[in-house]
Amino acid sequence: MPSPAEPRTAATTGGVQSLERAFDLLERMADAGGEVGLSELSASSGLPLPTIHRLMRTLVACGYVRQQPNRRYALGPRLIRLGESSSRLLGTWARPHLARLVDETGETANMALLDGDEVVYVAQVPSRHSMRMFTEVGRRVLPHSTGVGKALLAQSPDEEVRALLGRTGMPAATEKTITTPEGFLAELARVRETGFAMDDNEQEIGVRCLAVPVPDSPTSAAISVSGPAGRVTEAATERIVPLLQEVAAELSVTLAGTVTSA
Repeated sequence: MPSPAEPRTAATTGGVQSLERAFDLLERMADAGGEVGLSELSASSGLPLPTIHRLMRTLVACGYVRQQPNRRYALGPRLIRLGESSSRLLGTWARPHLARLVDETGETANMALLDGDEVVYVAQVPSRHSMRMFTEVGRRVLPHSTGVGKALLAQSPDEEVRALLGRTGMPAATEKTITTPEGFLAELARVRETGFAMDDNEQEIGVRCLAVPVPDSPTSAAISVSGPAGRVTEAATERIVPLLQEVAAELSVTLAGTVTSA
């Protein structure tokens, strides 16, 4: 596999070189926050400036990139439709795995992605209990008070998490919400150590949520099980977490297989 500083080529992947380079540049732009200069792209990709300029002109013409007044380049609006469609498909692929979680735990199962500074829910299979949790697909929340948010941010360096929290703030959803960066970073350290995240009455009083990341997902993703705190007990947690991790690994294989078969 090429290093991050090397452009991916047709020789290494068997694809069309110019197309692979264009997608590589789009991903590097996203990693840089969505807006970059040509010299930054050249330094990170290893491609010569004339090559990058030619590719960016094509992407601008297609609407996938736009040139800003300051001459820097930003991700374009046509990518929004692609992202929305791919998010819906991720939810479709995840639903059978979430259904298994519901069958074996009795509680509501969710899948969420990290989109910018927010968590967005892309799939849900509800519990069959009359008293159950419901989160609307498409709902966006701040990550600091959710199990899926903790599972997602635990994969990021602490300095990136601090920067995100500085942008979003840490409003309290309940009296149990963690509202300091130091407290939240300590919680993320616990998540890394134990392999799962918990929202313990932090988003809504009386609700407990357990979450794990989806390993090797094409985009940062997590799955969770949530229910009344009286049912998602410590004993239930010991049973649910290994199942969550098993299902997350199976979902990872499904997503990888989907990408390969495409």
